[in-house]
Amino acid sequence: MISALTGCGGFFVPPNNGGGGGGGGTTTGRVYVANAKTATTSTISGFTIGTGTLTAVNGSPFTLNYVPVALAISPNNSYLYAAGPSSINVYSINSDGSLTQVNGGAVISVASLDISPDGQWLFGLDQLSNVLDEFQINSSTGALTPVASNIQYPVPSGTTSWPRMMVKVAPSGNYVFAALGTIGDIVFSLNTTTGATSWVQQLRLNSSSTSDNALAVDSTGSYLYIARSGTNGGVAVYTIGANGVLNSISGSPFAAGSQPFSVTLDTTGKYLYVANRNAGTISGYSIGTGSALTALNGSPYASGTQVNSLGVDKSGKYLLAGAGGGGPDLSMYSFDATTLGKLNLTTSVATDTDPAGVVAIAVTH
Repeated sequence: MISALTGCGGFFVPPNNGGGGGGGGTTTGRVYVANAKTATTSTISGFTIGTGTLTAVNGSPFTLNYVPVALAISPNNSYLYAAGPSSINVYSINSDGSLTQVNGGAVISVASLDISPDGQWLFGLDQLSNVLDEFQINSSTGALTPVASNIQYPVPSGTTSWPRMMVKVAPSGNYVFAALGTIGDIVFSLNTTTGATSWVQQLRLNSSSTSDNALAVDSTGSYLYIARSGTNGGVAVYTIGANGVLNSISGSPFAAGSQPFSVTLDTTGKYLYVANRNAGTISGYSIGTGSALTALNGSPYASGTQVNSLGVDKSGKYLLAGAGGGGPDLSMYSFDATTLGKLNLTTSVATDTDPAGVVAIAVTH
């Protein structure tokens, strides 16, 4: 499937045009940003990550004919997947960072996307039928093929919607975690050879005003971190035990700012960061014994209005933060060399006419 696209040339290259080596992936660190400016005008922006700099890819931002809600980049950096209200669209990432739209998308409505570490399986949280959608990725073309084993997850009676959803595949590839806002969280097992998934556990929340908004898993697959807002909110930390069963650690949840909305770890696995959407700040923590969290010096750190998306670049030198309310749209922070883990604002950019309405960012691996 190919969606019609309009906009400047150079960022999106017409299919079958070389455009700097379509499908070859990129070895340069880049960040792509989904901008939901209005219900009728939305864009994707791309930036090359330099030494303390963000440089727009030629032709960025590019106007879409759909409103993006989620982004994911394949582990080999060859493909960018963008979810809209009723489709998943596929773009090859050229060596210069520009994008070429390719065939092989899907007609489906999902709220979040993630890809297994081996690059074989793409997962989405269905917005219409309470299903974990799964697709096999063609390694040569990036095309998606639906997997018949998509499974439905249980929803409490009377629940019809939730403010935030996120799907996350464990670094080991053996589990898929889903944060379902006010519904709670679900754990699925994953057979990376066959793609088969099965239900493992569901975490229920103790208050209808509580929402689990985002997830991160440490590199060893031992701990799950949840950005939780509302009653008894903060950063909830769970051990991932045998067969994927979750158990809360002592002291969890750990205090954060207003409406934790995104969570990520640095590349060393020693520090964790949470975007506090209502506060426009980022909380930072050192990770101690048993994964207990301690607030970093200077935390929380100022960010854009309604900051909602975090990611760490492939070099491990920078943290990127997208803000839905702008001021600025995209911020880049370095990690302090003296006060370890502390964030220092390095640069910031408008990803479109500010505020661009950033809803998601995706950073190359």
